[in-house]
Amino acid sequence: MAQSPFTLNVPDTALADLKTRLALTRFPDTAPGDPWAFGTSVDYARDLVGYWKDRFDWRAEEAALNGFPQFKAHLHGIDLHYLHVPGVGPNPYPLLLLHGWPGSVFEFLDIIPRLTDPARFGGDPRDAFTVIAPSLPGYGLSFSPGQKRFTLQDIAACVHDLMTRTLGIGKFAVQGGDWGAGTASLIGNTYPASVCGIHVNLLFVPRDRPEGELSDEAKRYADELAHWLREETGYQQIQGTKPQTVAFALTDSPAGLAAWIAEKFRSWSDCDGIPENAIARDRMLANISLYWFSGAIGSSFWPYYGRLHTAWPISPANPITVPTGYAAFPKEIVRPPRSIAEKTYTNIQRWAEMKKGGHFAAMEQPEALAEEIQAFFRPLR
Repeated sequence: MAQSPFTLNVPDTALADLKTRLALTRFPDTAPGDPWAFGTSVDYARDLVGYWKDRFDWRAEEAALNGFPQFKAHLHGIDLHYLHVPGVGPNPYPLLLLHGWPGSVFEFLDIIPRLTDPARFGGDPRDAFTVIAPSLPGYGLSFSPGQKRFTLQDIAACVHDLMTRTLGIGKFAVQGGDWGAGTASLIGNTYPASVCGIHVNLLFVPRDRPEGELSDEAKRYADELAHWLREETGYQQIQGTKPQTVAFALTDSPAGLAAWIAEKFRSWSDCDGIPENAIARDRMLANISLYWFSGAIGSSFWPYYGRLHTAWPISPANPITVPTGYAAFPKEIVRPPRSIAEKTYTNIQRWAEMKKGGHFAAMEQPEALAEEIQAFFRPLR
């Protein structure tokens, strides 16, 4: 299938419009109590919006993305955007690298060079990958107004066809976090002959409380899961039941969009309450800006809608049997114990307890995650 080179160039008029909207932001009042207790801190949002308006350099982040080869291919009725970065080594292995929500390909700017050219960072050139990193269908540069919506099952089929039909790659490695981990899991489950293995930093296991007498580890997981479902999944219900309604607010207000996404960067990263402890502010705003300029926030909700309204394909009843690696970052959202994970992922060959990091591992700990990906796939290539 034909592919066309792509370069991102947001019009100056769009940058000016963003600044105007940010200058006109109407902030809510601050609720009594801890500033983050009920959602995004108003003082933090005010500071972030001011920085976005006056100091953030979109062109620098745009240039950083354009430093990698990018393409678009017409697949499954849309123009799918992806980075295709050749490896530097004697036999680079193809790696499909997948982001999630509220992420984008900006998550990968620091990890891609470590994966494609490990010798540059003191590693072994035999570990080099050729990285293919798509914007998930319906996200960022894989979105245009009016296009069809993609559930996770649709996303997996589309990016699998990118690898096999567009790029002609018969066998490849897959790595992902968040919905990228779900996509990797589905590819391993649905197209096992296409992959040498999958590596994830989020495990898709059932959310039911474990039954029977529980170990201390299983009790800890059950308690964390109960808290997560009670206190941290409101966004899933909104995005999974009424995605169009919230899209009005977040497509019209850049400050609202920033508050919606920044709260997740704070809650899900290993940051001790300050997002910038884990993720550079400019990179976080580059990610938010891509949602803004592309207008893709509403379509990015569709995997949540699909999860609530279609049969969920990942479960112990339909387990994933391909070789699986898991990087267990300490601040990842709800980490199941291995005994529970192995009911869904029956061939876990590497379980690595990471020292630091959270949900946005490729941004927070690019060196550690790259080394873990290399270590897992080294015997499988």
